[in-house]
Amino acid sequence: MIIHYGYEDNSGKFYVSINGFKCDNCGICLEKCPEKILGETVIMIELDDKKVAAVKEEFRKELKYTCAKCSREKEPCRTSCPKKAIAVSYEPKGT
Repeated sequence: MIIHYGYEDNSGKFYVSINGFKCDNCGICLEKCPEKILGETVIMIELDDKKVAAVKEEFRKELKYTCAKCSREKEPCRTSCPKKAIAVSYEPKGT
């Protein structure tokens, strides 16, 4: 299960996606995120509960601003994940 956190507004689309199949809840992304927007959640995969990384509720509508402080090419959460479970996408309008 891939969980997409983010939104679309007049400026474009911004999403942080976490692949629940790949995430093993190691916590490295939580430590590396300078804005501390990541936490944990429990999802159901194949009838089992599994803890995975998640974007905290209070940051979900502000990702464009909080994540903008990180380089679009080298997001620490994404690049530090040993399982490659995190994807970050930003698509400004008109591109």
